[in-house]
Amino acid sequence: MSSSYAWLVQILWAAWLTYWIVSAANVKATRQRESIASRSAHFIPMIAAAALILIPRIGAGEILFTRFVPSSAAVSWCGCVLVFAGLGFSAWARVHLGGNWSSRVTVKEDHELIRSGPYALVRHPIYTGLLLAIAGTALVEGQWRALLALLLMGISFWRKLRVEERLMNLTFADEYRQYCAHTAALIPFLL
Repeated sequence: MSSSYAWLVQILWAAWLTYWIVSAANVKATRQRESIASRSAHFIPMIAAAALILIPRIGAGEILFTRFVPSSAAVSWCGCVLVFAGLGFSAWARVHLGGNWSSRVTVKEDHELIRSGPYALVRHPIYTGLLLAIAGTALVEGQWRALLALLLMGISFWRKLRVEERLMNLTFADEYRQYCAHTAALIPFLL
């Protein structure tokens, strides 16, 4: 990956992570949360995906370090735009979610069903934004390992959103089912 584009992607992710950590301090108390086994089922693939993107070349798995896309400024620039847009979309969602946010699947005290901002477009905009950002990172990286990381994150988020959907259905019943009927899960108007 071109060093200037790589640095830009790293700076964007670092800024996003800093915001994510700082904003985690202002959340409501948890009333109900998923089990450790349930969390592990989607957390472990996330860690594996992060490792695929972050690990340096270690000799084994030569195919993972070959390019799936040509190395060019245009491809890298498109990747950076996707990273910026995806991280921005997930941060916008985090702002709208406010105190209801948690890194785990939870129901908070006085939990509210948020349907404004990015939640009017998709039910899981944080995942949508992060998948877009990871896709952009994969373009900038350009190697098969980054594409495999995107696939693992997609599987992880799909598993996690299914758990969230069940919990939201139990918590908000008809209100949530109506929301699902009118709002896609991840891709506006499609999925």
